[in-house]
This record gives sequence, C-alpha cells and structure tokens, in this order.
Amino acid sequence: MSLEFFSATDVGRARNNNEDSVALDENVGLAVLADGMGGYNAGEVASQMLTSFIRAELGRWLKESSAEATHVDLRRAMDICVDNANRAIFNAANTNPRYAGMGTTLVLGVFREDGLLLGHVGDSRGYRLRGGQLIQITRDHSLLQEQLDAGLLTPEEAAYSSNKNLVTRAVGVEDTVMLELHQHEVQPGDVYLFCSDGLSDMLEDEAMRQLLLAHPTLPEAAQALIDAANDMGGRDNIALVLVRVEGRLKPEGRTWWPFGRR
Repeated sequence: MSLEFFSATDVGRARNNNEDSVALDENVGLAVLADGMGGYNAGEVASQMLTSFIRAELGRWLKESSAEATHVDLRRAMDICVDNANRAIFNAANTNPRYAGMGTTLVLGVFREDGLLLGHVGDSRGYRLRGGQLIQITRDHSLLQEQLDAGLLTPEEAAYSSNKNLVTRAVGVEDTVMLELHQHEVQPGDVYLFCSDGLSDMLEDEAMRQLLLAHPTLPEAAQALIDAANDMGGRDNIALVLVRVEGRLKPEGRTWWPFGRR
C-alpha cells in the first residue's frame, strides 16, 4: 500500500489573516494541523511555531529512529515533542506582550506500518472515511463537549450553543499540556481528514461525507470542502489535511506501505 497526502488552508469569508497552519512530511508519514488563538496576529504565530517545530523535530526523530522504534517509543517521542513546543510557545507568550495569551489547537498524525498514531489538543478534529461512512476519531477538548458528555445539552441544542469555540485544552497557554493519543488500524481505501473548526463548525458530518465521496481526488475534495464551508458563511479560517491509504492488504493480512510513495 501507499499513502497520498494533501493539505490546504483558506482565510475564509470573515477574517483578514489566517491563524491556521498545516505541515506535512510524507517521507515519514507525518501530518500536523493547528488552529491558533490570541491577540493581534498572535494566533498565527502560535500555530506556525507549533507546526514548524513538530515537522522539524519529530520529523527528524522519525527519519533517524522510526525503523527500530516501538509503539511506546513513538508515543514518548510525540509527547516530548509537543511538550517542548508547548514550552516554546508559552515562553514566547510570556516574554513578548504582543503574544500574550496566545495558544493553538493541534492534530498530529503519524502513519506507520502498524497503523495511525493520532494525537490531538483542543477542538480541531480527525475523521476517517471507510466504506462510505465518516466517523470522528477525536473527541473535542471543549466546554461544549463536556456539556454534551454530562447530558446538559442535546446534540441539537449544541449546534446552536454560544460555547462552541471555548476550548478546555490548548498548546501554549500553560506551562504543560496533555496530548491525547490513540492508535488506529488503517485499511486500504481509508481517507483521513484532519480539520480546524472553520470546517467542522460550518459543515455537518453528513455534508463532509457526501463531498468526500463525490470528489475522487484529494485536491478536488479539499477544494469542495473549503468552498462549501465558505458558502455556509466562512466565519473562520479553514485548514485541512487529507490522507488516502491506497493499495490492498498483503496475503497474510498485514497492513503495510512504504513511506514517501505517492
């Protein structure tokens, strides 16, 4: 099997600057997405610091160590990398008044022979399209999600809540941050979507599913998603990463692919 990657960002219809950032390193199966927050241009600084740091530091570690690294090694490397990035952003926010209070969400995926290790912080999301069905494979770190979990709101009420954008966890706002990590099996034909809330707040999951199914190439699907979010108002910046798993299972049923192939 092989992996195909595509990423895109769009400023949307209501903002003048883009605080979303994405970074890919296809050779090591790495995809990073961040949605910044903060004062004047500070969110843009935080998200770009995070994606650049992870692509450089974790990308280098993967190039040097991934062949021998265990699942436990990779989890530890991801935790350490995000912790170091968090401290860099936190320190910048506390030493430069222009950046005070800045932070960012994160979706971080590493695709390996044994599946996808997916980490996230905040309310940017990961989805998987398989067999025509789209499911969310991350759980928002947000006040709204906590209210849903506690039964204080129904999903219908949540759609109109004023608390949609209040995150309970973000990179750079405190001196430590907890990266939530989960491993996922991958199968040929899977399409993985990482996105900021500029996409998921504008489009229902069903709309995203139909657009992914209707557009056979990743660039076409990405543009269709962005256009649809903007058509619904485009109230925020939009960022997305699409990853398609191509090929078929080997006879013994093992999921495997060479990194870097398109």
